[in-house]
Amino acid sequence: MATVVTFGEVLLRLSAEHSQRIIQSNVFDVNYGGSEANVAAVLSQWGVQSEHVSQFSTNDLGEAAIQSLQKFGVAVSHSPRSHNRIGIYYLEHGHSLRAPKVVYDRFDSAFANLNPSAFDWEEILKDAKWFHWSGITPAISASAAKACKEAIEVARKKRIVVSGDINYRRVLWQYGKTPLEIMPDLIAQCDVVIGGLTDFENSLSIKATGEQAFEKVCKEVQKKYPQVKRIAKTLRDTRDASYNQLQGLLWDGDKIIPSSTYTLSPISDRIGSGDSFMAGFIYQSLHGESDQTIIDFATAAAAYKHTIPGDVLLATVEEVSSITRNENIGKLLR
Repeated sequence: MATVVTFGEVLLRLSAEHSQRIIQSNVFDVNYGGSEANVAAVLSQWGVQSEHVSQFSTNDLGEAAIQSLQKFGVAVSHSPRSHNRIGIYYLEHGHSLRAPKVVYDRFDSAFANLNPSAFDWEEILKDAKWFHWSGITPAISASAAKACKEAIEVARKKRIVVSGDINYRRVLWQYGKTPLEIMPDLIAQCDVVIGGLTDFENSLSIKATGEQAFEKVCKEVQKKYPQVKRIAKTLRDTRDASYNQLQGLLWDGDKIIPSSTYTLSPISDRIGSGDSFMAGFIYQSLHGESDQTIIDFATAAAAYKHTIPGDVLLATVEEVSSITRNENIGKLLR
C-alpha cells in the first residue's frame, strides 16, 4: 500500500560525543539510518505512506534497525532477514577547522549478501507511485546492484516515477566493478536524478568546467538519457565545519531554477541533509507543486536537517515551509 518505496541498506551509526575525535571517545551515540531509509522516514512523518526495502540481521541490532523505521510509520514487511552482521559506520563530527569524518565498517553485511530473488518487486511496487534508490546501493555488492536494477526495471514497466540520488562513494566500490560499468544502465531509467559534478563524472563520465558547468552537464545527461526529466543538486559553500552556506539548484529540462541560499552556523549534524532534500523534492512533486516550490522546499528541508542530531530530519511540513517564507527563524515559539 506504499505510495513511496525506497531500497537500500540500514546501518548502525555510532557517533563520537561532544565533537570528540573517534580515537578519544569512550562513549558513542547510537542511531540507525541509511540514505534511502532516511528519505522514507521523513516522508512518513509528512503523511506519505512509505515502505523501505532492505535485508536486516536476525539479531537484536537488526531488530533495533527495523524498529527505528517502524517508529516513524515506515513499513518494512517485504524485507528479508539474514544471519550476517549489520553494517556500521562511525561518525566524527567536524568542528570549526576540523572536518567531519566517516569510518565505514560494513563489509560482508546482511544487505551486501542479499539474494536478489528474495524480492518480489511486482508485489512490492503494486501500489507505488514513486521508487527511490541511491548510488550507495549498487556500490555495496554485485547482488545489491542486481536487485536495484531489477526494482528499477519493474518500476519503469509500471510507469512509477523513479528517482536516483547518484551520490558517489569511492571507498564502497570494492567488488570488482566500477561505477561506469553499473550506473549508466540505472540512471538511464530515472525520471529524476540528484547529483553533483563529481557524481556525474564518476558515474557517467560526463563532465564540464567553468561557468554554468552544472547546466552543461545537465544538458549532456538529458541528451544521452532522455528519460531523465529533472536534475537537482545542493550547492554547498563550506567555510569551515561549523559554517556552511547551502543552495539548491533544479534543472527543469530548459533552465536552472535556484532556491534561496541558507547560512548554517553552527551546524549540529549535516548527515542526512541530502536525504532530507530528496524527501522534500518527492513530497512536493507528489503534491503537484511548481518546480520553484519543489526546489525551495527541498533546500529548506536540507538546511533544517543541519540543526537536528541523528540521521533523520525531525520537522513538520509547516516548520520547513516557514523557513522558505523566512518566518520564525530562530525565534522562541510559545
